[in-house]
Amino acid sequence: MALYLSIHPEDPQPRLLQRAAAILRDGGVIALPTDSCYALGCMLGNKEAVERIRALRGLDERHHMTLMCRDLSQIAQFARVDNTQYRLLKATTPGSYVFILEGTRELPRRVLHPKRKTIGLRIPDSRIVRDLLDLLGEPLLSSTLQLPGDEAPLTEAWEIQDRLDDQVELIIEGGHCGTEPTTVVDLTGPAPLLLRAGRGALAPFGFD
Repeated sequence: MALYLSIHPEDPQPRLLQRAAAILRDGGVIALPTDSCYALGCMLGNKEAVERIRALRGLDERHHMTLMCRDLSQIAQFARVDNTQYRLLKATTPGSYVFILEGTRELPRRVLHPKRKTIGLRIPDSRIVRDLLDLLGEPLLSSTLQLPGDEAPLTEAWEIQDRLDDQVELIIEGGHCGTEPTTVVDLTGPAPLLLRAGRGALAPFGFD
């Protein structure tokens, strides 16, 4: 049975964040609210937890998972970022975007796209997530909490508890965060490529 924690979205309780961090460090998979919708998350280096998230989502190795980072310097540690890409990232983060970038050697090969060696990265505009990332001192590997066969992501913690109570270690209730997923932009080419229009505005990238 998953632990269920209600954490204030604007003033997260440090003792509850400490419990969440301990579960993650112990190899747990958690469900947490973000600035777009709920996500599944685990520590980057935990191979078993990563595979559990892929299984829950019904994803193969070609699907980009997302590394949630606390700031731009952390993104630069795990992805190759040139000056043009950096300016776009600086102008749009934190926010509801996932950026596809080439990964660095800091990343395990198993979390990279097998052919392109790319990964999704983001800096969420969520106090709960960012405080948790500060506490952990490292990024979280994540994926939108949309289960196989569902047409939209799960949006309420109680619903997640009903569906996944015996399949995750922690569910964080942090208020309603909507059903619209992140905007996904591929920055590996000569110009930004829109892969998915979501909550993040399109104008900064010149998309119509």
